[in-house]
Amino acid sequence: MEYGLVALWLALYLLLAYVGATVASLLFPRFADRGVAFGLPVALVVLWLVTYVVGRLSLSAGVWLGLLALVVAAVAAAKRRDPVDGRAYAEVAAVFSAAFLFVVWIRAVDPAIAPLAGEKFLDFGLLQSLLRADSLPPEDMWFAGEPVAYYYGGHLLAAILTRLTGTAGQYAYNLALAGFYATMVTAAYGLAGAVAAERGVSRRLAGGIGAFAAGIASNLTTPIRALFLLLPDSLAASVAGGFGYELRGLAAGWTEFHYWDASRVIEDDPADFATYTPASAHSINEFPLFSWLNGDMHAHMMGTGVLLLAAALCFSYYRTPAGERRRRLALLFGALPAVAGFMAVTNTWSFPSVAGLAFVTVALAPADPGTLLPDSLGDLFPADGPTHEAGRIVAALGVAAGVLALGLLWSLPFWLGAASGREVAVLPDRTGLAELVAVHGLFVLPFALYLYAQVGRTLGTSRARLAGLGFLAAVALGALLDIAAVGLVGPLLVGAWLFARSPTLPRSTEVGPTLADGGERSVGFETVLLAAGAGLVILVEFVFVKENVGRMNTVFKTYMQVWVLWAAAAGPVLAWLVTRWRPDGETRRRLVRGGTTAVVALLLCSTAVYGVLALSNHTAGDDPPTLDGRAYLDEAHPGEAEAIRWLDRLDGRPTIVSAAPAGYRWTPSEGRGASAPSSLTGIPTVAGWYHEAQYRNDTVYDARVADVETIYTGEPARQRELLAQYDVQYVYEGPAERARYGEITVQRLDGVEPVHRSGEVVIYRVNRTTLPDS
Repeated sequence: MEYGLVALWLALYLLLAYVGATVASLLFPRFADRGVAFGLPVALVVLWLVTYVVGRLSLSAGVWLGLLALVVAAVAAAKRRDPVDGRAYAEVAAVFSAAFLFVVWIRAVDPAIAPLAGEKFLDFGLLQSLLRADSLPPEDMWFAGEPVAYYYGGHLLAAILTRLTGTAGQYAYNLALAGFYATMVTAAYGLAGAVAAERGVSRRLAGGIGAFAAGIASNLTTPIRALFLLLPDSLAASVAGGFGYELRGLAAGWTEFHYWDASRVIEDDPADFATYTPASAHSINEFPLFSWLNGDMHAHMMGTGVLLLAAALCFSYYRTPAGERRRRLALLFGALPAVAGFMAVTNTWSFPSVAGLAFVTVALAPADPGTLLPDSLGDLFPADGPTHEAGRIVAALGVAAGVLALGLLWSLPFWLGAASGREVAVLPDRTGLAELVAVHGLFVLPFALYLYAQVGRTLGTSRARLAGLGFLAAVALGALLDIAAVGLVGPLLVGAWLFARSPTLPRSTEVGPTLADGGERSVGFETVLLAAGAGLVILVEFVFVKENVGRMNTVFKTYMQVWVLWAAAAGPVLAWLVTRWRPDGETRRRLVRGGTTAVVALLLCSTAVYGVLALSNHTAGDDPPTLDGRAYLDEAHPGEAEAIRWLDRLDGRPTIVSAAPAGYRWTPSEGRGASAPSSLTGIPTVAGWYHEAQYRNDTVYDARVADVETIYTGEPARQRELLAQYDVQYVYEGPAERARYGEITVQRLDGVEPVHRSGEVVIYRVNRTTLPDS
């Protein structure tokens, strides 16, 4: 086990978090801890932005100038603010360290960067490409000679940290993965705690619940399957049959549990999946613990901590008085667009979500958005009247458009180069009610109870009961009309919006379980997070990005955002329900508080069942722990292990040619090499994984695949021409190439000579000076 590297990376993260906390104090002056929990994401965004801009000329210079910019910003901030609170920093450092070491442990017992069940070859290949690159954008390791056509911002951040620590890529992959997880968990802890503190609710309790929901909790599928397992067999089969489901996975027996099942709940029409079998025709509904157990270092994971930073910036705006116009403008049009620019290159799916957060925040914040304008334009947004709410929404839309426009400027090189276009489509197959409850129930249930409690507090028990019946009727009607998301989540969105815009509703004097939390406002920023997540859930039921896998990626990449935003909201909501729901009368108070505590405890404990089972299975092996992501090669692919290491030791970015794979499997006997030589080294190959057909188009990809086959088996004249055209310096001949192409003839050319032999691989060097002209 590489304990020295673990200590080095943890020390770097904590140092960046401290320096970043100094800068964060300027952005979050009204937070109880002045935003210490967001010190690391602030530092990482500053470091990344400078590297991304300067990296167009020199990546190395960009990294060191980014570090210099961060230090200068911290020194300047320290002159304007008091030093970082030591106790607050120690608390945040403890949360981060625990989360970081948790994933280090997970990865140490399963460190393999393997192609099956995920995108690890894509993610590691991008990291390795960036470590080899001199400038941005990096050369595509699966499409030699062209820049990468994928959002690579998170991989760039991992490469920056790798360069600063001098770590080899196969170790850096797993250490960076742990850092992204810990950043998300710490940000959820900080945001949930800050929102709760504004309401007078325990900051640590809310923060702990938020961190648990973000990093440990699962959706409800595992506890539901466990319930079926506990029922008598006949009753379980009857109930499952009534809902049209068969008992499988954990529901069929404890030994049948598989961590994968909980991430494939929502079924889509198999006709949308041209390349998938009906058994795999599911949308992906990951949650963080599954994602990090699976071990990809993918875009939807790496952006989570910074998405919560964007939410925290919105909360800072939410808390800023109307009179501080310059600060509010700086947050909206200075800090948020910079975060949006980071998001555009890291996880493009989250780019519009930053603007969406800005929209909801400005529309629901206590300060009127009209006060953002000069006094001379104040009449455009009258303080009262029927047009007031419409004016707030128009202003919020304008702010969101401004955040998008400025975010585009920050990330402009990405849009002009690497970004690949996709068609937006409407009206996909929608999600069923049972699927929605299984996936989002952890949050929907307490949010519904919270809004019910708020109705009781402000309008009285009888109206709360009517609201509850109305919610159930909306759920039933939505399911009947095949718009289950509208019926389930729509009332939560409307309720959150109405309460957020009615902060001074009179308290009810009706006897009953009314609430009294002692504050003037009925709700706080948790309703902004609730509304933002609800809007995303409803959106993907009607709009999706059209690909050859239906709306799978749209649900996949959007639901992760919903999860982390709702996790941060769940912290203050659940903490408030447990500690501040106070009905009149001692007996009722005890019953309500005891019942609420029991429900919350049951909800949290049940969503921890997945982690207990998954981690038990995950750590069942007896291999010695290591963070070397390529250590498995010696056992799994001994015939190619040494050849891949030899390639990795080459300097620069020499172009190689290897078999173009057709799937996620590395099975050489079937001609599937999974682009292992390039994916595991970052050295570009002429035509790699078939994802390139999605990134570019089928025509150009198929042409390269045909050229690769010609290089291996074609006529000598054409072989020489193509070797020169693609500037090929090495030809890789391994078991996948022989299985796919049969008799390989390229080595017969003058100027193509063997330079490495090991196991089942021969690598040939192409000597352009002796290769005859065609």
